[in-house]
Amino acid sequence: MDDEKCRCAGGVVKDGKCVMPEVTFTAFIMSLNTSALFHLGEIPDPLTGKTAQDLVLVKHTIDTLDLLERKTKGNLTDDEKNILEKFTYDLKMRYVQAAK
Repeated sequence: MDDEKCRCAGGVVKDGKCVMPEVTFTAFIMSLNTSALFHLGEIPDPLTGKTAQDLVLVKHTIDTLDLLERKTKGNLTDDEKNILEKFTYDLKMRYVQAAK
């Protein structure tokens, strides 16, 4: 039972409770990226298997990543900075392509 997956995404059952992974800046950025990919229609809904596109939510996520990039300037490790810049750039390119 200790290794069972929780109903919540990414959690594991330990001592009868759902325990989520450690919160890190990189995990947070990856979560935002995954959310944007979902709203771009590139990741199917895990319950229905269907994809849908919501470019307004994608743009909102990109704006959030841009805000984080500005507000955290000079306070990130090189790895954190690189992943934030990479994901932001990649999502912008995917957004432009999807909006055509």
